[in-house]
Amino acid sequence: MQKKDKKVKEKRADRTPESKAAEPEKPAKDKQQLGLTVKKSEDFSEWYTQVVSKAELADYSAVSGCMVFRPDSYAVWERIQSFLDTRFKSLGVRNVYFPMFIPESLFKRESEHVAGFKPEVAWVTMAGDTELSERLAIRPTSETIMYDSFGKWIRSWRDLPLLLNQWCSVVRWEFKYPKPFLRTREFLWQEGHTVHESKDDADRQAMAALNIYKELIEDVLAIPVLAGKKSEAEKFAGALYTTALESLMPDGRCLQMVTSHNLGQNFAKAFNIRFLGKDGKEALAWQTSWGATTRLIGALIMVHGDDKGLVLPPKIAPVQVVVVPIVFGDDKEGVLIKCRALASQLKVAGYSVVLDERSNYSPGWKFNQWELKGVPLRVEIGPKDVQAGKAVVVRRDSRAKEQVAFRELAKRCSELLASIQSDLFAKAKRFLDDSIVDAKDWKGLMKGIESMKIVKAFFCNSTECEAGIKESSGGASSRVIPFDGKKGPCVRCGKPGVLACFGKSY
Repeated sequence: MQKKDKKVKEKRADRTPESKAAEPEKPAKDKQQLGLTVKKSEDFSEWYTQVVSKAELADYSAVSGCMVFRPDSYAVWERIQSFLDTRFKSLGVRNVYFPMFIPESLFKRESEHVAGFKPEVAWVTMAGDTELSERLAIRPTSETIMYDSFGKWIRSWRDLPLLLNQWCSVVRWEFKYPKPFLRTREFLWQEGHTVHESKDDADRQAMAALNIYKELIEDVLAIPVLAGKKSEAEKFAGALYTTALESLMPDGRCLQMVTSHNLGQNFAKAFNIRFLGKDGKEALAWQTSWGATTRLIGALIMVHGDDKGLVLPPKIAPVQVVVVPIVFGDDKEGVLIKCRALASQLKVAGYSVVLDERSNYSPGWKFNQWELKGVPLRVEIGPKDVQAGKAVVVRRDSRAKEQVAFRELAKRCSELLASIQSDLFAKAKRFLDDSIVDAKDWKGLMKGIESMKIVKAFFCNSTECEAGIKESSGGASSRVIPFDGKKGPCVRCGKPGVLACFGKSY
């Protein structure tokens, strides 16, 4: 027994003051669970799972393949919603809501669309003990249920353009390995659906949506993207063409961030969406659809997170500044009064602020918890700081510390938050740029994919060549075909092609 006690004392003596302070006044089991136990560079999948769980972003549910959005992750989604909703409405887009149940007869009207979604559809066949006369698909996407109404609403060119969006959840059942935010059976999204007089109008709408997404992802989420069209094999089922924004995650896998489609007239034919044109002749409508999902939260975690946990760009962070009092005995009340006053000033200045006055946790434990949750700035104030009229401000991204006079705190926080936002994007952009390689031939393409890079190579855009590349590379596909349209011989068949970006994806 004495030997065991001696070992415990030796272990405690080896701990740094910071690690001692980081422990909460909680049972040992909770102490062990707070921080991450793996490094991002050593076990990326486990690191991601721990961040999601320990930063309290999500929890598993009783339904296989489904997840619970905890308040912190839903707050991020609300900020994404707010940004997109404002931008969409500036284009004249209005919000609607359609039923989540789609009669099988409607769902089957557009055959190519049905073929693309068939494996993923969940069906309702019973109501209580009564078998339904017609199966109902649980919304995997809303083209068919919405376009049935569009066909009734639109009569003339005066009814166009019709610009609608809905915020909802969808269910896509068929997959092997669930991953929170990235691949779940039910997920949250927005889906825009528009109807136009001409292809040119639809082209403009599809690109306008893509540009809004690009602004969100690069300027707000601080994640650089590659823009372009999807190949024939990768485009949305039933679309004329699909545009997308792709990014690269730290494990070398591409992630499709958003898509925007020109649906052409395929759905208009299937759902009889016709209008009387200005020339007095009947015409088929042109349509677009576009969407962003909660997988953007997964991208945020992967791109910016580190071995301490989540790192949130200030523009998307639900809490931008946390104020942590460091209190001792008789100085406690004076420190708390100053912290409350400064927190109030920061809120008035427009920052999202939390004052962490919890008395049952040590300051060091609070530091670690707020780092785990990714709050961009931490303001520490103790008795000596009150006397000096200065606070210690700590950046989450670099963990750099500096002293800031109380009277300058609001201004300095603004400067630091702007710096964190731009620095996070610059760091991610360097990684993306360094991870793109050019391949002039088949060998170069295979070598780049094996190295988990994004490989630029010429490609004929045939489904046969894409299937051959995917089989030979162990699953790589064309992610986007950049809009610049550079041309050259296909690396697989030698036929005329365009420059495409290849990589393995989630």
